[in-house]
Formats: sequence, structure tokens, C-alpha cells
Amino acid sequence: MAHVSFTDNLLKHLPCPPTEAAGDTVRAVMEAVFADNPPLRSYLVDDQGRLRKHVNIFVNDQMIEDRTALNDAVSDSDRIFVFQALSGG
Repeated sequence: MAHVSFTDNLLKHLPCPPTEAAGDTVRAVMEAVFADNPPLRSYLVDDQGRLRKHVNIFVNDQMIEDRTALNDAVSDSDRIFVFQALSGG
């Protein structure tokens, strides 16, 4: 299973400890994570299932390319990092 972790900023808003989740795409892995942590969904994706503008997902230090369908490939040995960008001044 892929290892999924989250930025510390996101942890300030809701519990989302690192976890393991199965799936062959980013979408499949994230759906497994959302099944265990439903409130996390609204922080990361919009009502169409697209990644929110202030969120980035990296697979093994590479930002995913498909922000709409989240169809980037994932293998069991991959590390996924969910990054919530900060804004303001």
C-alpha cells in the first residue's frame, strides 16, 4: 500500500495522521483515505472531485499532473504527500 502523509498545516484543522492506503491511481488511494476520514474530502477536493486550487499532491517528490481526475499512477511502494498551500501576508 502507498504511504500517505499530510502537511502540518492541514493537521491544525483536522486529524489526518500518516496512513497506508491501497490503489493504483492517486484518486483510488485518496478515496480509500477519504473512506477512513470523511471530513478530509472537503478540505482537499471540490464537489466535482477536482483538487482544490490551494492543494498539491506529490507522488515520490513529483507533483501530480492530473488535478482534475487524479489519474496519476501509484504503486504500493510510493509515498504520497498532500500539501496545503498557505496564502496571505
